[in-house]
Amino acid sequence: MLGNAHPICFLASVDFGRAREFYEQKLGLTFISADDFALVFDSNGTMLRIQKVNRLDPAERTVLGWSVAAITEEVKHLSRRGIVFARYPGIDQDQDAIWTSPGGSRVAWFKDPDGNLLSLTEFR
Repeated sequence: MLGNAHPICFLASVDFGRAREFYEQKLGLTFISADDFALVFDSNGTMLRIQKVNRLDPAERTVLGWSVAAITEEVKHLSRRGIVFARYPGIDQDQDAIWTSPGGSRVAWFKDPDGNLLSLTEFR
């Protein structure tokens, strides 16, 4: 059964150069390989494959996220690297664009160069 298998995450990009710079330099993921079809990164033991596409209509929902221990520090660190965190009307976000859910978990959202919506979550 798949309960013992390692998951692989998939995203898409129209520009491998921008995607590699973003995931490797800005987010700090370990670059593994590249070919004509995909960029491959390691994210703490999980493979992230960014597939090459000619056209991309990014989803309006979060497609990939990371669980972090200290979201405020991560947001500030990534902001210093040029990441812009999203603000949404009607959602009460703090000065760092972090939303606290009714259950106490804290979430911040940002986009990659292709418009894929990514998130950080500090679970309660």
